[in-house]
Amino acid sequence: MKRSKLFVLSLLLAVSMVLSACGSESSGGDGEKPTIKLGYLPITHAVPLFIEDQMNEEGDYPFNIELVRFPSWPDLMDALNTGRIDGASALVTVAMRAKEQGIDLKAVALGHRDGNVLIAANEIESVQDLAGETFAVPHTFSTHNVLLYQMLKSEGMAYEDVNVVEMPPAEMPAALAEGRIAGYVVAEPFGAQSVVLETGKVLYQDNEVWLNSVDCALILHNDFIEDNEDIAQAFVSSYVEAGHKAELKDDHVKEISSEYMDVNEEVMDLSFEWISYDDLRIPEDSYEELRGYLIEMGLTDNPPTYEEFVDSTLIDEAM
Repeated sequence: MKRSKLFVLSLLLAVSMVLSACGSESSGGDGEKPTIKLGYLPITHAVPLFIEDQMNEEGDYPFNIELVRFPSWPDLMDALNTGRIDGASALVTVAMRAKEQGIDLKAVALGHRDGNVLIAANEIESVQDLAGETFAVPHTFSTHNVLLYQMLKSEGMAYEDVNVVEMPPAEMPAALAEGRIAGYVVAEPFGAQSVVLETGKVLYQDNEVWLNSVDCALILHNDFIEDNEDIAQAFVSSYVEAGHKAELKDDHVKEISSEYMDVNEEVMDLSFEWISYDDLRIPEDSYEELRGYLIEMGLTDNPPTYEEFVDSTLIDEAM
């Protein structure tokens, strides 16, 4: 009997110690840094986020960063919309649609400027040669699709003259080389891949079709911003600093980028030649122009206004 009582007492003591340890671990103490969970695709447009992640590992910041890689925009947006991540480097247009559908998101900065190239097969001599051909975009609800619409319109063609299909960005260079599509427009480095492989050529740079277009942006949940004002500000300030470092496009930037994107040096060099990170504010006039095109193309009736969707206070404070 005594042995049985001792066993029970020992078991209760062990359980108490385990529960105590678990409680201590979950609380983390006052010194534990919050972790910001962010989604991304392995594209040149997200380089400031890659740089910031490395800065966070090497420096003393009041937060930790956890980057989560996604294979496609629908997968990333599903995670963002359901709250499984705090934010993302994402297509601003799909985030606008989520906002329109009631997801309380805010765009706080650009991911990049320029760097969207309209690529065609080598046998395509002019935009008119695309009539009846298949042309790929990463998402119908994307700035890339708007750029295609603008290019066709500027050349006197209708959007319906081309067979537009959605395709994951990483598949596009191979699809062009195999003749499954006649062209595509997408985030870098996938345009540069076809040019370097000499399986495709540049029809237009994005700034030749639409100057100061808005494409990828840094998106955060609004409740994350409101519940963590100081952390959100520190995070965006660090992001702006990362953008300045990304704009150097030096060997260090390329080395960091190669950890997140599997591309060779020649492709990366060309991709960086087309893109810039020097000013990551979201211009109101460019945003409203994008809004107008989405309505004109019949993609949406009431996309959110600049005031409803863009929070410029954090980047303004950071600058």
